[in-house]
Amino acid sequence: MDFREAVRADLPAIVALLADDVIGSTRDAAAVDEAYERAFEAVTADPRNQLIVADDGGEVVATLQVTYIPGLGRHGAERALVESVRVRADRRGNGVGAALMAWVVAAARLRGCALVQLTTDKRRTDARRFYERLGFVASHEGMKRDL
Repeated sequence: MDFREAVRADLPAIVALLADDVIGSTRDAAAVDEAYERAFEAVTADPRNQLIVADDGGEVVATLQVTYIPGLGRHGAERALVESVRVRADRRGNGVGAALMAWVVAAARLRGCALVQLTTDKRRTDARRFYERLGFVASHEGMKRDL
């Protein structure tokens, strides 16, 4: 399995991964539309963002987005923010997600980031256990406001 930056041809598979989820199905469409096209172009054009896919023999089986955030805190350290982690349903439990997360942690370390952070919806109890197994700690209470 290869981990690589997504290309335009991967967009339908990525969108399908986002929608194939109990929570994602309520906020993501199953088909690519203009909004996804614009977002893909914006993310891939931004040097502080990477849209990564796990490619297994030409099939996209997982994805995540990582954003590198500069900051003054932690003595001017950069941090990696991981979002939209998804593994195809038939590949869950087979180590794909753990390998993808190991890849992003290594990439952040190589870049000199001081930490890797992510949020997970409180309803995603399996995801929380997964991240805890990988060494992530629920150290903060996240807050959001829909606009």
